[in-house]
Amino acid sequence: MGILQIFTLLGALGMFLYGMNLMSSGLQKASGNKLRSFLSAMTSNPFKGVLTGLGVTTVIQSSSATTVMVVSFVNAGLLTLTQAISVIMGANIGTTVTAWMVSWLGFKADISVLAIPLMALGFLFSNSKKNQRQNIGELIVGFCLLFLGLSFMKESVPDLNETPEVLDFVKTWSSHGFASVLIFLAFGTILTLVLQSSSATMAITLIMLSMGWIPFPMACAMVLGENIGTTITANIAASVGNTQAKRAAMSHTIFNLFGVVWALILFKPFLGLVGMIIELFGLPNPTTEGFVVSSPTSDEGTSVLYGLSMLHTLFNTINTFILIWFVKAIEKAVCVIIKAPADQESESFKLKYISAGPLATPELATEQAFDEIIHFANISRKGLGYAKMAIAEKDSDKFEELRNKLVKYEEISDRIEYEIAAFLNAVSAGDISESTSLKVKAMYKIIGELESLGDSGELISRILSRRNVHNKTFDATTIKKLEDMVDAVDKAYDAMIVNLEAAHKGELQNITNAYNAEDRINNLRTYLRDSEIEGIESGEKNYQTSVYYIDIVNSLESMGDFIINISQDLEKYFVTK
Repeated sequence: MGILQIFTLLGALGMFLYGMNLMSSGLQKASGNKLRSFLSAMTSNPFKGVLTGLGVTTVIQSSSATTVMVVSFVNAGLLTLTQAISVIMGANIGTTVTAWMVSWLGFKADISVLAIPLMALGFLFSNSKKNQRQNIGELIVGFCLLFLGLSFMKESVPDLNETPEVLDFVKTWSSHGFASVLIFLAFGTILTLVLQSSSATMAITLIMLSMGWIPFPMACAMVLGENIGTTITANIAASVGNTQAKRAAMSHTIFNLFGVVWALILFKPFLGLVGMIIELFGLPNPTTEGFVVSSPTSDEGTSVLYGLSMLHTLFNTINTFILIWFVKAIEKAVCVIIKAPADQESESFKLKYISAGPLATPELATEQAFDEIIHFANISRKGLGYAKMAIAEKDSDKFEELRNKLVKYEEISDRIEYEIAAFLNAVSAGDISESTSLKVKAMYKIIGELESLGDSGELISRILSRRNVHNKTFDATTIKKLEDMVDAVDKAYDAMIVNLEAAHKGELQNITNAYNAEDRINNLRTYLRDSEIEGIESGEKNYQTSVYYIDIVNSLESMGDFIINISQDLEKYFVTK
Protein backbone atom coordinates (compact mmCIF):
# COMPACT_ATOMS: atom_id res chain seq x y z
CA MET A 1 0.00 0.00 0.00
CA GLY A 2 1.76 3.11 -1.30
CA ILE A 3 1.87 6.60 0.17
CA LEU A 4 -0.51 7.93 -2.50
CA GLN A 5 -3.02 5.19 -1.75
CA ILE A 6 -2.86 5.96 1.99
CA PHE A 7 -3.48 9.68 1.40
CA THR A 8 -6.29 8.85 -1.03
CA LEU A 9 -7.89 6.70 1.66
CA LEU A 10 -7.53 9.46 4.26
CA GLY A 11 -8.93 12.02 1.82
CA ALA A 12 -11.89 9.77 1.07
CA LEU A 13 -12.49 9.37 4.81
CA GLY A 14 -12.36 13.15 5.21
CA MET A 15 -14.88 13.55 2.37
CA PHE A 16 -17.18 11.00 4.04
CA LEU A 17 -16.96 12.77 7.41
CA TYR A 18 -17.47 16.21 5.88
CA GLY A 19 -20.43 14.93 3.89
CA MET A 20 -21.99 13.38 7.01
CA ASN A 21 -21.56 16.63 8.98
CA LEU A 22 -22.86 18.74 6.10
CA MET A 23 -25.90 16.52 5.60
CA SER A 24 -26.69 16.50 9.31
CA SER A 25 -26.27 20.29 9.51
CA GLY A 26 -28.53 20.82 6.48
CA LEU A 27 -31.20 18.56 7.94
CA GLN A 28 -31.14 20.38 11.26
CA LYS A 29 -31.34 23.81 9.61
CA ALA A 30 -34.12 22.70 7.26
CA SER A 31 -36.09 21.41 10.21
CA GLY A 32 -35.66 24.70 12.01
CA ASN A 33 -36.80 24.74 15.63
CA LYS A 34 -39.40 22.03 14.98
CA LEU A 35 -37.03 19.28 16.04
CA ARG A 36 -36.06 21.15 19.19
CA SER A 37 -39.71 21.77 20.07
CA PHE A 38 -40.49 18.14 19.34
CA LEU A 39 -37.60 17.01 21.50
CA SER A 40 -38.65 19.14 24.47
CA ALA A 41 -42.36 18.33 24.19
CA MET A 42 -42.51 14.59 23.45
CA THR A 43 -40.73 13.31 26.52
CA SER A 44 -43.49 13.01 29.11
CA ASN A 45 -42.58 9.37 29.82
CA PRO A 46 -39.57 7.13 29.08
CA PHE A 47 -41.24 5.31 26.18
CA LYS A 48 -42.12 8.59 24.45
CA GLY A 49 -38.58 9.75 25.13
CA VAL A 50 -37.15 6.68 23.38
CA LEU A 51 -39.41 7.21 20.36
CA THR A 52 -38.46 10.90 20.30
CA GLY A 53 -34.74 10.18 20.35
CA LEU A 54 -35.18 7.52 17.67
CA GLY A 55 -37.22 9.83 15.44
CA VAL A 56 -34.95 12.86 15.75
CA THR A 57 -31.77 10.84 15.16
CA THR A 58 -33.30 9.08 12.16
CA VAL A 59 -34.13 12.48 10.65
CA ILE A 60 -30.83 14.26 11.30
CA GLN A 61 -28.67 11.15 10.82
CA SER A 62 -26.49 11.85 13.81
CA SER A 63 -26.81 10.40 17.28
CA SER A 64 -23.99 12.70 18.37
CA ALA A 65 -26.03 15.76 17.30
CA THR A 66 -29.04 14.42 19.20
CA THR A 67 -27.10 13.64 22.37
CA VAL A 68 -25.34 17.02 22.26
CA MET A 69 -28.75 18.68 21.79
CA VAL A 70 -30.09 16.69 24.74
CA VAL A 71 -27.13 17.69 26.91
CA SER A 72 -27.68 21.38 26.03
CA PHE A 73 -31.37 21.03 26.91
CA VAL A 74 -30.50 19.51 30.27
CA ASN A 75 -27.97 22.29 30.82
CA ALA A 76 -30.71 24.86 30.16
CA GLY A 77 -33.17 23.02 32.36
CA LEU A 78 -35.54 22.19 29.49
CA LEU A 79 -35.23 18.45 30.01
CA THR A 80 -34.99 16.56 33.26
CA LEU A 81 -32.28 13.96 33.67
CA THR A 82 -34.91 11.19 33.48
CA GLN A 83 -36.21 12.52 30.17
CA ALA A 84 -32.69 12.92 28.78
CA ILE A 85 -31.76 9.31 29.55
CA SER A 86 -34.74 7.93 27.62
CA VAL A 87 -34.08 10.22 24.63
CA ILE A 88 -30.43 9.09 24.54
CA MET A 89 -31.61 5.47 24.48
CA GLY A 90 -33.76 6.22 21.44
CA ALA A 91 -30.90 8.09 19.77
CA ASN A 92 -28.76 4.97 20.00
CA ILE A 93 -31.39 3.02 18.08
CA GLY A 94 -31.83 5.84 15.57
CA THR A 95 -28.14 5.93 14.71
CA THR A 96 -28.32 2.34 13.39
CA VAL A 97 -30.32 3.65 10.43
CA THR A 98 -27.09 5.14 9.07
CA ALA A 99 -25.50 1.68 8.85
CA TRP A 100 -28.49 0.35 6.90
CA MET A 101 -28.41 3.35 4.60
CA VAL A 102 -24.71 2.86 3.89
CA SER A 103 -25.22 -0.90 3.37
CA TRP A 104 -28.12 -0.46 0.94
CA LEU A 105 -27.17 2.68 -0.94
CA GLY A 106 -23.41 2.64 -0.63
CA PHE A 107 -22.69 -0.99 -1.40
CA LYS A 108 -25.65 -2.57 -3.18
CA ALA A 109 -27.11 0.32 -5.14
CA ASP A 110 -23.85 2.31 -5.38
CA ILE A 111 -25.59 5.65 -5.40
CA SER A 112 -22.22 7.36 -5.91
CA VAL A 113 -22.80 7.24 -9.69
CA LEU A 114 -25.66 9.71 -9.18
CA ALA A 115 -23.71 11.87 -6.74
CA ILE A 116 -22.23 14.29 -9.28
CA PRO A 117 -25.58 15.05 -11.04
CA LEU A 118 -27.26 15.41 -7.65
CA MET A 119 -24.51 17.77 -6.51
CA ALA A 120 -25.40 20.07 -9.40
CA LEU A 121 -28.94 20.21 -8.03
CA GLY A 122 -27.60 20.86 -4.54
CA PHE A 123 -25.43 23.69 -5.89
CA LEU A 124 -28.47 25.33 -7.51
CA PHE A 125 -30.45 25.11 -4.27
CA SER A 126 -27.57 26.40 -2.15
CA ASN A 127 -27.37 29.55 -4.30
CA SER A 128 -31.04 30.35 -3.76
CA LYS A 129 -31.96 33.51 -1.89
CA LYS A 130 -34.35 31.58 0.36
CA ASN A 131 -32.78 30.09 3.49
CA GLN A 132 -34.89 26.94 3.34
CA ARG A 133 -33.68 26.13 -0.18
CA GLN A 134 -30.09 26.85 0.87
CA ASN A 135 -30.46 24.35 3.71
CA ILE A 136 -31.88 21.74 1.35
CA GLY A 137 -28.97 22.40 -0.99
CA GLU A 138 -26.53 21.85 1.87
CA LEU A 139 -28.32 18.59 2.69
CA ILE A 140 -28.04 17.35 -0.91
CA VAL A 141 -24.37 18.29 -1.25
CA GLY A 142 -23.60 16.58 2.07
CA PHE A 143 -25.47 13.46 0.95
CA CYS A 144 -23.48 13.34 -2.28
CA LEU A 145 -20.11 13.91 -0.61
CA LEU A 146 -20.89 11.17 1.90
CA PHE A 147 -21.42 8.53 -0.77
CA LEU A 148 -18.60 9.82 -2.97
CA GLY A 149 -16.29 9.52 0.02
CA LEU A 150 -17.58 6.01 0.67
CA SER A 151 -16.97 5.05 -2.97
CA PHE A 152 -13.42 6.42 -2.88
CA MET A 153 -12.74 4.58 0.38
CA LYS A 154 -13.85 1.29 -1.17
CA GLU A 155 -11.64 1.87 -4.18
CA SER A 156 -8.66 2.87 -2.03
CA VAL A 157 -8.69 -0.28 0.06
CA PRO A 158 -6.20 -2.71 -1.55
CA ASP A 159 -7.19 -6.18 -2.70
CA LEU A 160 -5.97 -8.85 -0.29
CA ASN A 161 -4.69 -10.93 -3.18
CA GLU A 162 -2.30 -8.09 -3.99
CA THR A 163 -1.26 -7.56 -0.36
CA PRO A 164 -1.04 -10.99 1.33
CA GLU A 165 0.98 -9.46 4.20
CA VAL A 166 -2.17 -7.60 5.30
CA LEU A 167 -4.09 -10.89 5.34
CA ASP A 168 -1.36 -12.50 7.46
CA PHE A 169 -1.46 -9.54 9.84
CA VAL A 170 -5.24 -9.75 10.25
CA LYS A 171 -5.10 -13.52 10.71
CA THR A 172 -2.50 -13.09 13.44
CA TRP A 173 -4.67 -10.68 15.44
CA SER A 174 -7.92 -12.57 14.85
CA SER A 175 -6.70 -16.00 15.87
CA HIS A 176 -6.55 -15.58 19.65
CA GLY A 177 -10.12 -16.55 20.49
CA PHE A 178 -11.92 -14.22 22.90
CA ALA A 179 -8.75 -12.13 23.31
CA SER A 180 -9.10 -11.18 19.63
CA VAL A 181 -12.66 -10.02 20.31
CA LEU A 182 -11.34 -7.70 23.00
CA ILE A 183 -8.53 -6.46 20.71
CA PHE A 184 -10.95 -5.53 17.93
CA LEU A 185 -13.37 -4.03 20.45
CA ALA A 186 -10.57 -1.75 21.66
CA PHE A 187 -9.68 -0.93 18.04
CA GLY A 188 -13.28 0.11 17.30
CA THR A 189 -13.36 2.25 20.45
CA ILE A 190 -10.10 4.04 19.67
CA LEU A 191 -10.97 4.59 16.01
CA THR A 192 -14.31 6.18 16.99
CA LEU A 193 -12.58 8.35 19.59
CA VAL A 194 -10.16 9.59 16.93
CA LEU A 195 -12.74 10.14 14.18
CA GLN A 196 -15.44 11.45 16.52
CA SER A 197 -18.02 9.71 14.36
CA SER A 198 -19.44 6.24 14.92
CA SER A 199 -20.97 6.43 11.43
CA ALA A 200 -17.53 6.85 9.85
CA THR A 201 -16.12 3.98 11.89
CA MET A 202 -19.12 1.85 10.93
CA ALA A 203 -18.50 2.64 7.25
CA ILE A 204 -14.84 1.67 7.59
CA THR A 205 -15.84 -1.56 9.33
CA LEU A 206 -18.33 -2.39 6.57
CA ILE A 207 -15.67 -1.80 3.91
CA MET A 208 -13.07 -3.94 5.70
CA LEU A 209 -15.67 -6.68 6.17
CA SER A 210 -16.95 -6.65 2.58
CA MET A 211 -13.38 -6.71 1.23
CA GLY A 212 -12.56 -9.75 3.37
CA TRP A 213 -10.03 -7.95 5.55
CA ILE A 214 -11.59 -9.06 8.83
CA PRO A 215 -13.87 -11.95 9.75
CA PHE A 216 -17.47 -11.26 10.73
CA PRO A 217 -17.06 -11.84 14.50
CA MET A 218 -14.17 -9.34 14.67
CA ALA A 219 -16.26 -6.77 12.76
CA CYS A 220 -19.02 -7.28 15.34
CA ALA A 221 -16.48 -6.66 18.12
CA MET A 222 -15.48 -3.42 16.40
CA VAL A 223 -19.12 -2.30 16.32
CA LEU A 224 -19.40 -2.90 20.05
CA GLY A 225 -16.29 -0.79 20.53
CA GLU A 226 -17.78 1.95 18.37
CA ASN A 227 -20.71 2.15 20.77
CA ILE A 228 -18.28 2.91 23.59
CA GLY A 229 -16.24 5.42 21.58
CA THR A 230 -19.25 7.42 20.44
CA THR A 231 -20.11 8.45 24.02
CA ILE A 232 -17.10 10.77 24.13
CA THR A 233 -18.87 13.44 22.02
CA ALA A 234 -21.65 13.97 24.56
CA ASN A 235 -19.13 14.00 27.41
CA ILE A 236 -17.08 16.68 25.64
CA ALA A 237 -20.24 18.78 25.14
CA ALA A 238 -21.16 18.33 28.80
CA SER A 239 -17.72 19.24 30.12
CA VAL A 240 -18.63 22.94 29.99
CA GLY A 241 -22.16 22.39 31.25
CA ASN A 242 -23.67 22.03 34.70
CA THR A 243 -23.82 18.91 36.85
CA GLN A 244 -27.07 17.67 35.32
CA ALA A 245 -25.61 17.98 31.82
CA LYS A 246 -22.55 15.97 32.86
CA ARG A 247 -24.86 13.35 34.37
CA ALA A 248 -26.86 13.12 31.13
CA ALA A 249 -23.66 12.49 29.17
CA MET A 250 -22.51 9.92 31.73
CA SER A 251 -25.84 8.08 31.39
CA HIS A 252 -25.00 7.63 27.70
CA THR A 253 -21.70 6.03 28.67
CA ILE A 254 -23.34 3.74 31.24
CA PHE A 255 -26.00 2.70 28.72
CA ASN A 256 -23.45 1.66 26.12
CA LEU A 257 -21.00 0.08 28.57
CA PHE A 258 -23.77 -2.07 30.05
CA GLY A 259 -24.76 -3.17 26.55
CA VAL A 260 -21.20 -4.07 25.63
CA VAL A 261 -20.78 -6.12 28.82
CA TRP A 262 -23.84 -8.31 28.21
CA ALA A 263 -23.03 -8.56 24.49
CA LEU A 264 -19.53 -9.83 25.29
CA ILE A 265 -20.85 -12.34 27.85
CA LEU A 266 -23.37 -13.63 25.29
CA PHE A 267 -21.16 -12.99 22.29
CA LYS A 268 -21.56 -16.34 20.52
CA PRO A 269 -25.32 -16.70 21.18
CA PHE A 270 -25.81 -13.06 20.13
CA LEU A 271 -23.98 -13.64 16.85
CA GLY A 272 -26.01 -16.85 16.41
CA LEU A 273 -29.24 -14.84 16.69
CA VAL A 274 -27.97 -12.41 14.04
CA GLY A 275 -27.07 -15.32 11.76
CA MET A 276 -30.54 -16.87 12.13
CA ILE A 277 -32.21 -13.58 11.18
CA ILE A 278 -29.97 -13.15 8.12
CA GLU A 279 -30.88 -16.69 6.99
CA LEU A 280 -34.54 -15.64 7.04
CA PHE A 281 -33.64 -13.15 4.27
CA GLY A 282 -32.43 -16.09 2.14
CA LEU A 283 -28.77 -15.18 2.61
CA PRO A 284 -25.91 -17.36 3.90
CA ASN A 285 -25.23 -17.26 7.64
CA PRO A 286 -22.11 -15.08 8.19
CA THR A 287 -21.46 -16.64 11.61
CA THR A 288 -20.82 -20.20 10.33
CA GLU A 289 -17.36 -21.73 10.60
CA GLY A 290 -15.16 -21.07 7.59
CA PHE A 291 -17.43 -18.35 6.15
CA VAL A 292 -15.53 -16.37 3.49
CA VAL A 293 -16.53 -13.32 1.46
CA SER A 294 -15.58 -13.96 -2.15
CA SER A 295 -16.46 -10.44 -3.33
CA PRO A 296 -18.41 -7.42 -2.03
CA THR A 297 -21.15 -7.99 -4.62
CA SER A 298 -21.65 -11.69 -3.84
CA ASP A 299 -24.37 -13.10 -1.58
CA GLU A 300 -21.69 -13.52 1.07
CA GLY A 301 -20.83 -9.82 0.74
CA THR A 302 -24.47 -8.87 1.13
CA SER A 303 -24.82 -11.23 4.07
CA VAL A 304 -22.03 -9.66 6.11
CA LEU A 305 -23.21 -6.11 5.34
CA TYR A 306 -26.76 -6.83 6.43
CA GLY A 307 -25.53 -8.99 9.31
CA LEU A 308 -23.38 -6.22 10.76
CA SER A 309 -26.16 -3.66 10.36
CA MET A 310 -28.58 -6.10 12.00
CA LEU A 311 -26.21 -6.66 14.93
CA HIS A 312 -25.92 -2.89 15.44
CA THR A 313 -29.71 -2.49 15.45
CA LEU A 314 -30.34 -5.51 17.68
CA PHE A 315 -27.65 -4.45 20.15
CA ASN A 316 -29.17 -1.00 20.73
CA THR A 317 -32.79 -2.19 20.60
CA ILE A 318 -32.25 -5.02 23.11
CA ASN A 319 -30.16 -2.77 25.34
CA THR A 320 -32.91 -0.15 25.32
CA PHE A 321 -35.59 -2.77 26.04
CA ILE A 322 -33.60 -3.95 29.06
CA LEU A 323 -32.65 -0.56 30.49
CA ILE A 324 -35.88 1.35 29.81
CA TRP A 325 -37.22 -0.20 33.02
CA PHE A 326 -34.22 1.04 34.99
CA VAL A 327 -34.12 4.73 34.03
CA LYS A 328 -34.48 5.79 37.66
CA ALA A 329 -31.67 3.42 38.68
CA ILE A 330 -29.40 4.89 35.98
CA GLU A 331 -30.29 8.36 37.21
CA LYS A 332 -29.30 7.41 40.77
CA ALA A 333 -26.07 5.82 39.52
CA VAL A 334 -24.92 8.92 37.60
CA CYS A 335 -25.81 11.10 40.59
CA VAL A 336 -23.48 8.96 42.71
CA ILE A 337 -20.71 9.05 40.09
CA ILE A 338 -20.98 12.80 39.45
CA LYS A 339 -21.49 14.60 42.73
CA ALA A 340 -23.23 17.96 42.91
CA PRO A 341 -20.80 20.80 43.60
CA ALA A 342 -20.64 22.43 47.00
CA ASP A 343 -22.03 25.58 45.41
CA GLN A 344 -25.56 24.37 44.76
CA GLU A 345 -26.67 27.81 43.67
CA SER A 346 -24.91 27.47 40.35
CA GLU A 347 -27.03 24.42 39.63
CA SER A 348 -30.42 25.82 40.59
CA PHE A 349 -31.33 27.62 37.38
CA LYS A 350 -32.99 24.75 35.53
CA LEU A 351 -36.71 24.94 34.79
CA LYS A 352 -38.61 23.20 37.53
CA TYR A 353 -42.27 23.14 36.56
CA ILE A 354 -42.36 23.38 32.76
CA SER A 355 -40.93 20.21 31.27
CA ALA A 356 -43.05 18.57 28.62
CA GLY A 357 -45.08 21.19 26.83
CA PRO A 358 -48.33 22.83 27.91
CA LEU A 359 -50.95 20.84 29.74
CA ALA A 360 -54.24 19.88 28.16
CA THR A 361 -56.15 22.45 30.22
CA PRO A 362 -54.99 26.04 29.60
CA GLU A 363 -55.89 27.08 33.14
CA LEU A 364 -53.70 24.35 34.62
CA ALA A 365 -50.92 25.26 32.19
CA THR A 366 -51.15 28.87 33.37
CA GLU A 367 -50.72 27.71 36.96
CA GLN A 368 -47.68 25.73 35.91
CA ALA A 369 -46.19 28.79 34.20
CA PHE A 370 -46.82 30.94 37.28
CA ASP A 371 -44.95 28.43 39.44
CA GLU A 372 -42.05 28.69 37.01
CA ILE A 373 -42.14 32.50 37.16
CA ILE A 374 -41.84 32.43 40.96
CA HIS A 375 -38.91 30.04 40.55
CA PHE A 376 -37.43 32.46 38.00
CA ALA A 377 -37.75 35.32 40.50
CA ASN A 378 -35.83 33.37 43.14
CA ILE A 379 -33.08 32.56 40.64
CA SER A 380 -32.86 36.25 39.73
CA ARG A 381 -32.51 37.16 43.40
CA LYS A 382 -29.47 34.87 43.72
CA GLY A 383 -27.83 36.88 40.94
CA LEU A 384 -28.19 39.98 43.13
CA GLY A 385 -26.29 38.14 45.87
CA TYR A 386 -23.38 37.56 43.50
CA ALA A 387 -23.44 41.27 42.55
CA LYS A 388 -23.12 42.21 46.22
CA MET A 389 -20.16 39.86 46.65
CA ALA A 390 -18.50 41.23 43.49
CA ILE A 391 -18.74 44.83 44.77
CA ALA A 392 -16.81 43.95 47.95
CA GLU A 393 -14.32 41.50 46.39
CA LYS A 394 -10.74 42.78 46.16
CA ASP A 395 -9.00 39.59 44.98
CA SER A 396 -8.83 39.66 41.16
CA ASP A 397 -9.19 35.90 40.66
CA LYS A 398 -12.18 35.63 42.99
CA PHE A 399 -13.73 38.67 41.32
CA GLU A 400 -13.40 36.99 37.92
CA GLU A 401 -15.25 33.95 39.27
CA LEU A 402 -18.07 36.19 40.48
CA ARG A 403 -18.11 38.15 37.21
CA ASN A 404 -18.43 34.88 35.26
CA LYS A 405 -21.33 33.87 37.49
CA LEU A 406 -23.13 37.13 36.79
CA VAL A 407 -22.59 36.65 33.05
CA LYS A 408 -23.91 33.12 33.44
CA TYR A 409 -26.99 34.33 35.29
CA GLU A 410 -27.70 36.83 32.52
CA GLU A 411 -27.57 33.97 30.00
CA ILE A 412 -29.79 31.87 32.26
CA SER A 413 -32.34 34.70 32.45
CA ASP A 414 -32.42 34.95 28.67
CA ARG A 415 -33.01 31.21 28.26
CA ILE A 416 -35.67 30.96 30.96
CA GLU A 417 -37.55 33.98 29.60
CA TYR A 418 -37.54 32.43 26.13
CA GLU A 419 -38.76 29.04 27.31
CA ILE A 420 -41.54 30.44 29.50
CA ALA A 421 -42.61 32.73 26.63
CA ALA A 422 -42.66 29.76 24.23
CA PHE A 423 -44.78 27.84 26.74
CA LEU A 424 -47.19 30.79 27.09
CA ASN A 425 -47.37 31.06 23.28
CA ALA A 426 -48.53 27.45 23.15
CA VAL A 427 -51.10 28.12 25.87
CA SER A 428 -52.39 31.24 24.08
CA ALA A 429 -52.76 29.34 20.82
CA GLY A 430 -55.53 27.27 22.42
CA ASP A 431 -59.06 28.22 23.33
CA ILE A 432 -58.58 30.21 26.53
CA SER A 433 -60.93 32.32 28.61
CA GLU A 434 -60.67 36.10 28.86
CA SER A 435 -59.40 35.92 32.44
CA THR A 436 -56.71 33.41 31.47
CA SER A 437 -55.75 35.61 28.53
CA LEU A 438 -55.25 38.58 30.90
CA LYS A 439 -53.11 36.44 33.21
CA VAL A 440 -50.96 35.32 30.29
CA LYS A 441 -50.58 38.95 29.20
CA ALA A 442 -49.31 39.87 32.68
CA MET A 443 -46.92 36.91 32.70
CA TYR A 444 -45.33 38.05 29.43
CA LYS A 445 -44.60 41.43 31.04
CA ILE A 446 -43.30 39.89 34.26
CA ILE A 447 -40.80 37.55 32.58
CA GLY A 448 -39.54 40.50 30.51
CA GLU A 449 -38.83 42.46 33.71
CA LEU A 450 -37.15 39.44 35.31
CA GLU A 451 -34.90 39.08 32.27
CA SER A 452 -33.99 42.77 32.58
CA LEU A 453 -32.95 42.13 36.19
CA GLY A 454 -30.46 39.57 34.88
CA ASP A 455 -29.13 42.16 32.43
CA SER A 456 -28.64 44.63 35.30
CA GLY A 457 -26.54 42.17 37.28
CA GLU A 458 -24.31 41.59 34.27
CA LEU A 459 -24.08 45.38 33.73
CA ILE A 460 -22.80 45.84 37.29
CA SER A 461 -20.11 43.22 36.62
CA ARG A 462 -19.00 45.16 33.53
CA ILE A 463 -18.82 48.43 35.48
CA LEU A 464 -16.67 46.77 38.14
CA SER A 465 -14.45 45.25 35.43
CA ARG A 466 -13.85 48.69 33.88
CA ARG A 467 -13.04 50.03 37.36
CA ASN A 468 -10.45 47.29 37.83
CA VAL A 469 -8.94 47.85 34.39
CA HIS A 470 -8.31 51.50 35.36
CA ASN A 471 -6.87 50.43 38.74
CA LYS A 472 -9.56 52.17 40.77
CA THR A 473 -10.85 50.79 44.07
CA PHE A 474 -13.71 51.53 46.44
CA ASP A 475 -12.88 52.31 50.04
CA ALA A 476 -14.69 50.59 52.92
CA THR A 477 -17.18 53.47 53.30
CA THR A 478 -18.13 53.38 49.62
CA ILE A 479 -18.54 49.59 49.68
CA LYS A 480 -20.80 49.90 52.76
CA LYS A 481 -23.00 52.45 50.97
CA LEU A 482 -23.33 50.17 47.93
CA GLU A 483 -24.12 47.20 50.16
CA ASP A 484 -26.89 49.28 51.80
CA MET A 485 -28.27 49.95 48.33
CA VAL A 486 -28.11 46.23 47.46
CA ASP A 487 -29.92 45.42 50.72
CA ALA A 488 -32.66 47.89 49.77
CA VAL A 489 -33.06 46.14 46.41
CA ASP A 490 -33.10 42.79 48.23
CA LYS A 491 -35.99 44.05 50.39
CA ALA A 492 -37.79 44.96 47.17
CA TYR A 493 -37.20 41.39 45.99
CA ASP A 494 -38.79 40.23 49.27
CA ALA A 495 -41.91 42.25 48.56
CA MET A 496 -42.07 41.17 44.92
CA ILE A 497 -41.83 37.45 45.70
CA VAL A 498 -44.43 37.77 48.49
CA ASN A 499 -46.75 39.48 46.00
CA LEU A 500 -46.10 36.86 43.31
CA GLU A 501 -46.94 34.05 45.72
CA ALA A 502 -50.06 35.84 46.97
CA ALA A 503 -51.23 36.52 43.39
CA HIS A 504 -50.69 32.87 42.51
CA LYS A 505 -52.94 31.86 45.41
CA GLY A 506 -55.52 34.51 44.52
CA GLU A 507 -54.90 36.29 47.82
CA LEU A 508 -53.21 39.54 46.68
CA GLN A 509 -55.00 42.52 48.26
CA ASN A 510 -52.55 45.35 47.59
CA ILE A 511 -48.88 46.04 46.83
CA THR A 512 -48.17 48.58 49.56
CA ASN A 513 -45.07 46.60 50.55
CA ALA A 514 -43.68 47.01 47.03
CA TYR A 515 -44.32 50.76 46.94
CA ASN A 516 -42.62 51.19 50.33
CA ALA A 517 -39.57 49.25 49.14
CA GLU A 518 -39.42 51.30 45.93
CA ASP A 519 -39.57 54.58 47.88
CA ARG A 520 -36.66 53.46 50.05
CA ILE A 521 -34.58 52.60 46.97
CA ASN A 522 -35.33 55.94 45.28
CA ASN A 523 -34.60 57.96 48.43
CA LEU A 524 -31.36 56.09 49.05
CA ARG A 525 -30.32 56.49 45.39
CA THR A 526 -30.89 60.25 45.57
CA TYR A 527 -28.96 60.60 48.83
CA LEU A 528 -25.99 58.50 47.68
CA ARG A 529 -25.75 60.21 44.30
CA ASP A 530 -26.06 63.74 45.66
CA SER A 531 -23.53 63.17 48.45
CA GLU A 532 -21.06 61.69 45.96
CA ILE A 533 -21.42 64.68 43.62
CA GLU A 534 -20.77 67.00 46.57
CA GLY A 535 -17.59 65.04 47.30
CA ILE A 536 -16.45 65.44 43.67
CA GLU A 537 -17.12 69.19 43.75
CA SER A 538 -15.20 69.59 47.00
CA GLY A 539 -12.26 67.60 45.67
CA GLU A 540 -12.62 64.86 48.30
CA LYS A 541 -13.59 62.22 45.72
CA ASN A 542 -11.76 60.92 42.66
CA TYR A 543 -13.93 61.75 39.66
CA GLN A 544 -13.41 58.51 37.73
CA THR A 545 -13.94 56.31 40.78
CA SER A 546 -17.10 58.26 41.59
CA VAL A 547 -18.43 57.73 38.08
CA TYR A 548 -18.18 53.96 38.55
CA TYR A 549 -19.83 54.28 41.96
CA ILE A 550 -22.75 56.37 40.64
CA ASP A 551 -23.20 54.03 37.66
CA ILE A 552 -23.61 51.08 40.05
CA VAL A 553 -26.05 53.06 42.22
CA ASN A 554 -28.09 53.91 39.11
CA SER A 555 -28.03 50.26 37.97
CA LEU A 556 -29.32 49.13 41.36
CA GLU A 557 -32.05 51.76 41.21
CA SER A 558 -33.01 50.46 37.76
CA MET A 559 -33.34 47.02 39.28
CA GLY A 560 -35.76 48.53 41.75
CA ASP A 561 -37.78 49.91 38.82
CA PHE A 562 -37.99 46.47 37.18
CA ILE A 563 -39.08 44.96 40.50
CA ILE A 564 -41.84 47.51 41.16
CA ASN A 565 -43.05 47.06 37.56
CA ILE A 566 -43.68 43.38 38.33
CA SER A 567 -45.77 44.19 41.40
CA GLN A 568 -47.69 46.82 39.43
CA ASP A 569 -48.48 44.20 36.77
CA LEU A 570 -49.76 41.97 39.55
CA GLU A 571 -51.81 44.85 40.92
CA LYS A 572 -53.38 45.42 37.51
CA TYR A 573 -54.29 41.83 36.72
CA PHE A 574 -54.36 39.84 39.98
CA VAL A 575 -55.46 42.02 42.91
CA THR A 576 -58.65 40.70 44.48
CA LYS A 577 -61.31 43.37 44.07
